[in-house]
Amino acid sequence: MQQQTNYSNELSGKIALVTGGTKGAGKAIAERLKAAGATVVITARNKPDQADPDLYFVPADLSKRGAADSVAKATLERYGRLDILINNLGGSETPAGGFAALNDEHWESTISTNLLAPVRLDRAFLPQMLENGNGVIIHIASIQGRLPLYDATLPYAAAKAGLINYSKGLAKEVTSKGLRVLTVSPGWIKTENVKYFLERIARSSNSSIEEAQQSVIAALGGIPYGRPAEPEEVAELVGFLASPRAKYLSGSEFVIDGGTIPTI
Repeated sequence: MQQQTNYSNELSGKIALVTGGTKGAGKAIAERLKAAGATVVITARNKPDQADPDLYFVPADLSKRGAADSVAKATLERYGRLDILINNLGGSETPAGGFAALNDEHWESTISTNLLAPVRLDRAFLPQMLENGNGVIIHIASIQGRLPLYDATLPYAAAKAGLINYSKGLAKEVTSKGLRVLTVSPGWIKTENVKYFLERIARSSNSSIEEAQQSVIAALGGIPYGRPAEPEEVAELVGFLASPRAKYLSGSEFVIDGGTIPTI
């Protein structure tokens, strides 16, 4: 007789933090962890459109110096520890036009958001995690770390490549001390920000939204699955990796892209 396992409370008693947790994939991840029984803290620059009393919101702009320490202080003062850290915050607001359209401010702000923010937040929570001898850190990177789109998101791609490398190095340092560090690299996700991203491309290329979408798919080399990922699909992978079922996994990158990356 096959044994049925109930995963609904597998994170019961765990304290989790999701950055960028008010929208898109971050929101879906926060809800997935909550559904598994975790107590969830979310942080973002702006509060959620609809407040959820079961998600403790800490406002912060993690691209700024000092913000990570403030988030860590608020979390640890309220709960005493953190067990699961999901560094989901990320995004690109750089203009299209290739390297010549990008100045130092574009590069610095993008790297601060996509690479330095998770580095600073890890640094703020790691001492407590190491003292407790357990914890899970998951960095949400991107397939652009391997498959950069030069026209509009080159700084973002470079920052995510750095995040993947950093995540691997951190795993080598802390896995023997009881912590697990993992990377999830999604392809194109169907979020609210996709609309604005496509609008920027359409304006710069004098094309329609549909043509802009096809240009992104073409730049990615196509999506064999035929569509972008839903935020909940990414959240399901993260929920598994954060759970005890994935207890032997550390230092690995997990790509969820519908088959987009064409190489092994």
